[in-house]
Amino acid sequence: MERYAAGEADGHVPEGDRYQGDGDHHGDFVQAATVPGQQGVLRAYDVVSPEARMPAEIFQEAGFRTAGIWRNGWIDPNFGFSQGFEIYLSPRSQRRNRVRLENPNHSLDGDDRDILFSAFGFLRAHGHERWFLYLHMMDVHQYLYSEDTALFGTSYSDSYDNSIRWVDSLLGHLFRGLEEFGLRENTLVVFSSDHGEAFGEHGGEGHARNVYGEVTQTPLILSFPFRLDPGIVVEARSENVDLWPTVLDILGLPALPDVDGRSMLPEIVAAARGETPPEGEDDGVAFAQIDQAWGRTQEVPRPMVAVNQGRWRLMFRAGAPERTELYDKSADPREQRNIVQQHPEVTERLKERAVAYLKSPPPPWGEDTPSVEIDEMQMNQLRALGYGVQ
Repeated sequence: MERYAAGEADGHVPEGDRYQGDGDHHGDFVQAATVPGQQGVLRAYDVVSPEARMPAEIFQEAGFRTAGIWRNGWIDPNFGFSQGFEIYLSPRSQRRNRVRLENPNHSLDGDDRDILFSAFGFLRAHGHERWFLYLHMMDVHQYLYSEDTALFGTSYSDSYDNSIRWVDSLLGHLFRGLEEFGLRENTLVVFSSDHGEAFGEHGGEGHARNVYGEVTQTPLILSFPFRLDPGIVVEARSENVDLWPTVLDILGLPALPDVDGRSMLPEIVAAARGETPPEGEDDGVAFAQIDQAWGRTQEVPRPMVAVNQGRWRLMFRAGAPERTELYDKSADPREQRNIVQQHPEVTERLKERAVAYLKSPPPPWGEDTPSVEIDEMQMNQLRALGYGVQ
């Protein structure tokens, strides 16, 4: 794929002097490539089982130095995400008094420059070795940006765009740093996200509430050590569970066991050759899932599932099947016209897929999902991210 380059990059972390923001589930790209029901991590207190096989463990066993640097409390070691990481830390804020949030309810200290400082420290120490570095940035999540990146207006969506532009500039500094360290020529960069953001498309803002397209369609960009000219876009449908099978396949590392995802490498190779991508092994069905009561620990689960197949997208609420919605994504990409009454056969077929999905077998380690007790301090830290955890 075409190299992902962003903003000016001089190898140094930008200073800036004024930040604005507002912002709003588990940041889950460190975990194994299985759907939520298969791994059992669905509620605020659920923990990745120590018996789960994690990508970082595969890297570590292959001789890589492994480091995870994060600013989101939902991937705290308490939740099991540190498995396989030699270094797993949340960097200390270096400029607490220089960050301003417009919404006082979202008060995560520091900004993603702290991630870069720690990342460059790791690369200076271990860049000459084989390494796997996971960076979990949060400034877009918090709608943080600088005056220099405030190209757009002041609405929520404008602030979000400003924040994307700010983080885009930070990625430029990261990539320039890789070049200065002499590492870019043998580094695979993978850029993705755990969710999108809603701006009133279905009557709400933020995320972690439903599975409409605006919060489930996310970027997946791979930047190889070499450049393809022109760059390529793989049109085949992919899911987050495909990310790790693809990366491990590209690097020739052992595959994760019992995964729901698949490697997208055949599609990438076909697109690079200008060939028609091979058909997938499945029938093109993809799922998105959330427990709409995931943060309200005293409530019973309320699973909501999106089923995607071809042009169709079904929204199914297990506790309220009468509220099922169906959209034709080819004619209605923003999912504004519910056509469930016009297509009863399609609706029933995809409903059956949703019910079967929710009956997924338990993970290999059993039905009892490990859990963690969240103390009041941790609860307040998670609330500071904008989640209504109770």
